[in-house]
Amino acid sequence: MQAEEVKRLLEAQLPETQVEVEGEGCNFQLNLIGDELAAMSPVKRQQQVYSHLNALIADGSIHAVTMKFYTRAAWSERA
Repeated sequence: MQAEEVKRLLEAQLPETQVEVEGEGCNFQLNLIGDELAAMSPVKRQQQVYSHLNALIADGSIHAVTMKFYTRAAWSERA
């Protein structure tokens, strides 16, 4: 699985969220930028993302995922 595929999948399922993906093969670092997800509790936002990735994790296409969540303002200020 390629990073671009993960990005397209998540952005299609989470239309209010910008997704930046690093990694390749089956290990990915996700930066999820969106005020809606950032406002959720840590557990709720991870559940939201994993709900779209569980099938790929189960079939081995994705092995490891780490996630960081940002508001749009925090993402633009991090440079």
